[in-house]
Amino acid sequence: MDQTNRTPIEDYAVIGDTETAALVSKDGSLDWLCIPRFDSPACFSALLGTPENGRWFLGPCEPAATTTRTYRGNSSVLETTHTTDTGVVKVTDLMPLGDNRADIVRVVECLEGEVRMCHEWVVRFGYGKVRPWVQHHQGHERDQEVIVAIAGPDMLLFRGTRLPHAEDGHHRDEWTIKAGEREQFSLTWFASWKPIPPPLNIPGRIEDTVSQSEEWASHCHYRGPYEAQVVRSLLVLRLLTDTRRGGIVAAPTTSLPEDFGGERNWDYRYCWLRDASLTLEALLATGYTTETKLWRDWLVRALAGDPQDMQIMYAVDGGRELPERELDHLPGYADSRPVRVGNGAVNQKQTDVLGEVMIALEMARQRGLPETEQSWAVQRALVDSLVSHWDQPDNGLWEIRGPLRHFTHSRVMVWAAFDRAIKAVEDHGYEGDVDTWRDMRDKVHAEVLDRGFDPERGSFRQHYDTSEVDASLLTIPIVGFLPGDDPRVLGTIAAIEEDLMRDGLLLRYRTQTGVDGLSGDEHPFLACSFWLVSAYALAGEVDKATALMDRLIGLCNEVGLLSEEYDTHQDRMAGNYPQAFSHLTLVTAAVHLAEAEGFAAPVPLEGVHR
Repeated sequence: MDQTNRTPIEDYAVIGDTETAALVSKDGSLDWLCIPRFDSPACFSALLGTPENGRWFLGPCEPAATTTRTYRGNSSVLETTHTTDTGVVKVTDLMPLGDNRADIVRVVECLEGEVRMCHEWVVRFGYGKVRPWVQHHQGHERDQEVIVAIAGPDMLLFRGTRLPHAEDGHHRDEWTIKAGEREQFSLTWFASWKPIPPPLNIPGRIEDTVSQSEEWASHCHYRGPYEAQVVRSLLVLRLLTDTRRGGIVAAPTTSLPEDFGGERNWDYRYCWLRDASLTLEALLATGYTTETKLWRDWLVRALAGDPQDMQIMYAVDGGRELPERELDHLPGYADSRPVRVGNGAVNQKQTDVLGEVMIALEMARQRGLPETEQSWAVQRALVDSLVSHWDQPDNGLWEIRGPLRHFTHSRVMVWAAFDRAIKAVEDHGYEGDVDTWRDMRDKVHAEVLDRGFDPERGSFRQHYDTSEVDASLLTIPIVGFLPGDDPRVLGTIAAIEEDLMRDGLLLRYRTQTGVDGLSGDEHPFLACSFWLVSAYALAGEVDKATALMDRLIGLCNEVGLLSEEYDTHQDRMAGNYPQAFSHLTLVTAAVHLAEAEGFAAPVPLEGVHR
């Protein structure tokens, strides 16, 4: 294969253990794995290059096989069934949960007839660049022979009921599996200086992983339209939450392009305070609170120190250093370069972030999660600091790399930060400079209505120096800045429909204005269309909300996953995948629509004027 990977993004499914995740293609190629953490260097990087950059293929040799796949119940145990001319085979893929290990398990079972299977294992550490030392080895005392791949601090241990053989830096095998036969394989990461860990009880780990996931999903309180899609989205959000450290990543991938062949390729394997806060809002709205405490404790650790030093994103463990660099040895997905790791936006100023944090934490207080002395002290210090710099221009939530602007959405979220801080004092009894915060809330509200609103068009504007609109303005009713049926909100919805709708889905903004300082274009951003569903629902336009929601749900692949954007011309997904922003807005849109249709809302969303 001499071309870069062009497997459609939607042909991948995700498996994970809530500390990292892997992408497996429909034909059986595991093309992306960063291990042991989401932000670790990848050891399988074929997603952004070729098989020579590392992959683990396990599937029928016959390329014309008919393939179906599903997750087992409400879990992330992936079952892929291949039907060939000679038989039917099922491959089960998972990363076991809850054992403090870093393993991938793959099981092959022949259900009918016989199938010729192909197996290839190619490890390349350092994002596909470092070829490890690979050798057969006597494993743990309970093992027979195993394969180990080692490079510096990393070691991968391959076990199987049959081992592939070495061939030109690859390990390959080909065999015929017959009805009733089963082969099982596992891959384990561990630090290279530690002893080899014992083998897994694979059937037991599969059942335990399904059981844990089903039990977690059973706590969802949502009852309404699109319930199956809501639960699957919540499971995706759970996979993207590092349950050991508390960080919530935006996606498990880097550099899947927003513009195929272009430069809009970013690393999303980090914890954006905004995205994490929105994830918590979705979880809280559907009955989950444990995740909020985990993340709040992570937040307190990450923000410890001077409030002026708050970043917009952090590593999953709260680390601050995320230098952006380009990997020249990788050709990029579908020749989309550069491939980036790290993210230069870490140094941007995005004034809206604190508003999202305060909304999520107010929702947590309403759900009965008490503040600790330190957690409230951090919030109070951040809000007090906001008093002195709220009116400065910023990069906005879209991480604009052009000139700093007074973005209307940023100002709305400043209002939300003061508003939720005031609620903490008035409704929950915490201490704070509530008189100053009230004055600032009123001042910001008045300024947004004055400078952020275009009276000629009857719409809010992207920033104070333009007549352009931005899909982020749809959050104005969602956060409670104005009621959903306010004429200014309705005018904004109409303007966004007119300017940003592309084939029935919404762009974030018009890139042709040059506001973001980047070349090229992008595709409709799925979270924005889910925001429009919420805005329709809050405006009482239930039929329009339902029609758009049906369209969006139809874009999910057969295992319920969504990327960041959608190319309506080629009918394909674009951007990093699976994308937390798309899945969390799916959840909140469903909740808003259910409330508008009169379904019971045991855990209503915070912030909407009713």
